[in-house]
Amino acid sequence: MSDSTAYTESAKILLLEDDLLLAMDMEDYLLDRGHEVVGPFGRLVDALDAIPRNELAGAVVDLNLHGELSFPVIEELQARSVPIIVCTGYAELPEVKTRLKGLPLLPKPWTAHKLSSLMEETFGATQEPRHAPSSKIRN
Repeated sequence: MSDSTAYTESAKILLLEDDLLLAMDMEDYLLDRGHEVVGPFGRLVDALDAIPRNELAGAVVDLNLHGELSFPVIEELQARSVPIIVCTGYAELPEVKTRLKGLPLLPKPWTAHKLSSLMEETFGATQEPRHAPSSKIRN
């Protein structure tokens, strides 16, 4: 999280996921808990374009986008001190594990309990459903 961006209930969370159904499920989960969702994006270029235009409190990033690894997005977020949760089915591959060392990993298929736990640890987020108006940002 950047120094100027404190985590709040309506914190902006970048969502990068190429599987439409998974993206919709995760987006609904985040919105239901009062977060503003930046995305979801299914392409690196779109996420990279949105990062500098938003004060992000965190990001959930799928590692493999149709065969293209999301390391450019991860590196850009890290350069801006944005906390990241990496969603992947490839976490146990040695070369991936090495590059992702120190980042929290959300295994696929993801569960609400695991995401909630990781968000609390990584973003300091409380995860009670809010059922309040939520917003979706597609920048």
